[in-house]
Amino acid sequence: MRVDAVYENAQVITGLGQTNALAVLHGRIVALGEDARELSTSKRVDLGGAFVAPGFHDAHNHMAWFGIGLDDVPLSDCKSVDEVYDAIAARAREQPAGSWIVGSGYDQNKLVGGHPTRHGLDRAAPKHHVRVKHTSGHMNVVNSLVLGKLDLANVPVGGDVVEDADGSPTGLLREQAQLLLNPLVYPTPIDTVVRGLDRAGAHYLAEGITSVQEAGIGGGLVGQTPVELAAYQLARDRGVLRVRSTVMVAASVLHDVEHAASDDVDFGLDLGLRSGFGDEWLRIGPLKLFADGSLIGRTCAMHEPFAGEPDNRGYFQVPEDELARTILRAHAAGWQIATHAIGDRAISVVLDAYGAALAKFPRADHRHRIEHCAVVSPAELTRIASLGLIPSPQGRFVNEIGDGMRAALGPEREAWCYRLRSVLDAGCVLPGSSDRPVVNGAPLLGIADMVRRRTSSGELLGPDERLTPAQALRAYTHGSAYAAFREHDVGTLEPGKLADFVALSADPTDEASFDDIRVLGTAVGGELLYQA
Repeated sequence: MRVDAVYENAQVITGLGQTNALAVLHGRIVALGEDARELSTSKRVDLGGAFVAPGFHDAHNHMAWFGIGLDDVPLSDCKSVDEVYDAIAARAREQPAGSWIVGSGYDQNKLVGGHPTRHGLDRAAPKHHVRVKHTSGHMNVVNSLVLGKLDLANVPVGGDVVEDADGSPTGLLREQAQLLLNPLVYPTPIDTVVRGLDRAGAHYLAEGITSVQEAGIGGGLVGQTPVELAAYQLARDRGVLRVRSTVMVAASVLHDVEHAASDDVDFGLDLGLRSGFGDEWLRIGPLKLFADGSLIGRTCAMHEPFAGEPDNRGYFQVPEDELARTILRAHAAGWQIATHAIGDRAISVVLDAYGAALAKFPRADHRHRIEHCAVVSPAELTRIASLGLIPSPQGRFVNEIGDGMRAALGPEREAWCYRLRSVLDAGCVLPGSSDRPVVNGAPLLGIADMVRRRTSSGELLGPDERLTPAQALRAYTHGSAYAAFREHDVGTLEPGKLADFVALSADPTDEASFDDIRVLGTAVGGELLYQA
C-alpha cells in the first residue's frame, strides 16, 4: 500500500501504548510502528525524536469571543483599578471621540480598588463609549455615556445592575443584565466573527489544539450573532476554520417546531437539526444552558453564603422551573445538554432536572454534561456518576483564579472546588478544557495545573484532587473527545482514526518536563498546519 505520509523517528504516545511511527492515508491513520515505516510513500517526515501525542481537544472554550477579543484593551495583568483606567485612557488617545473602547480580562480579586466604576471610566475616556469585561464573562462595567443609553427600567431576570450606597448605578452589569447592552453591540457582523475564528485558530494550532467545543453560539451571554453557525461555515469555506469544531447551541435559540402528531420532535431548531448533525470538521453539539453565574464574581447559586457575605448566596440566571422544563424538552427531543452550573445549589437543581428527564424519557448514552461543576459535594458527585453525567471542570482555573475562588468559598468548602481526581474515582469521564478566554487556554498549562493544583500565590487548592500527568493528558485528548461523541474519530492515535496529533519537545507524561515543554508541530488530518 502507498500512503500519503509516514511520520517516523518519534516517541508516539497513542493513548493506548507507545510506538515510533505512524502512516497517514486520506487524512486518517492506517498503520503504526514498524508497519507504518515499511509502507511506500513520497513524503517521509523525520520528527527528530519528538514526543507525539493525540491532538489536544478543548472541551469548553469560546473561540470566537477569544479571537475577536484580541483587539480589546488587555487588562488581565493590571494590579490596581487605576491601572485599568490608565490602560483605557491610553487607548482613548488613539481612537476618535464617540468610538467604542472595549477592555477585557480584569478580575476584581486581583485589583487594588476592586471593580472599576463608571466614574473612573468617565475620567479615563469622557468622550468614548467604554465597556470593560470581567475575565469570567459574567460581568461588564460601562461608563456613563453607555449607561445612559441602556433601558435600566427593564433589567432581565437573572441579572442585576449594581448600585452604590446612594442608589446610583456603579456601571457594573452582572449576568443577564449584560443583555441590556445588546441594542448597542449585538449582533456581531459575520465577517468579524470569521476573522476572530481565523485568528483564534492560528493561535490554537501553535498550542497543539486540533479540536474544540465552542460553548455557546447564536444567543445568550456568549453568542456573537443569531446566524453564528453561518460564520463557522463561511470560515470553513474560506479555509480559516483551522481546528475541528463542535458548537453548542444557546438555549435561547431553541423553540417550538411544527411536527406531525406522531413525532416526538416538538422543540429544537428548524428542519429538526439537533446534536450530532455535521461532519468531521464542523458539527452541532449540545444545547448550552446557563443555570447560574460566577464563583469569583460571587453570583453562582450556593446553598450557603459566600465567605464574608452573609446575605449573598448568589442566584439563578433562569427560574428553576424554567430550567427543568428546558432540560426535559431538549432531552425528549434527542439533544445532548450541557448546563453551566457552578454553585452547589445550582448543581443540585440541575441534577434534579436531569434525573427527572431521564426517568421520564430513559436514554442509555445521553452524555449530558455539567459545565464547570465547580462546587460539588461528595453526595452530589455520587449522584452525577449514577446519572451517567459528564462533569466539565477547568484545571487551569486553579492557578489563574484559584485565590479568588478560595476567598469566595472559605476553608470549609475548598475541598469541593473544581474537583478532578474525585471525578475519575466516581467513575465519570473527565474532559480537559479551559473556558478560554476566561484564562489562558494553552493545554500544556492546563495539564500542568491539573497535576500541580497551585494557585498563583502558591497555595495548594485541593491536594487530593491532583491528577497524574498521564490522567491529565488523557483528559485533554480522549476525555474531551468522549464528551463530544467524537472518540471514534479523535482522542487516541489508532488505525482508522483521524491523523490529528501534536509533536512536543518533551514527554507530556513526565511532570519534570512541565516547565520547559513546548509544541514543535501540530497536524490536522495528517497535514502539519503549524511548525515551530
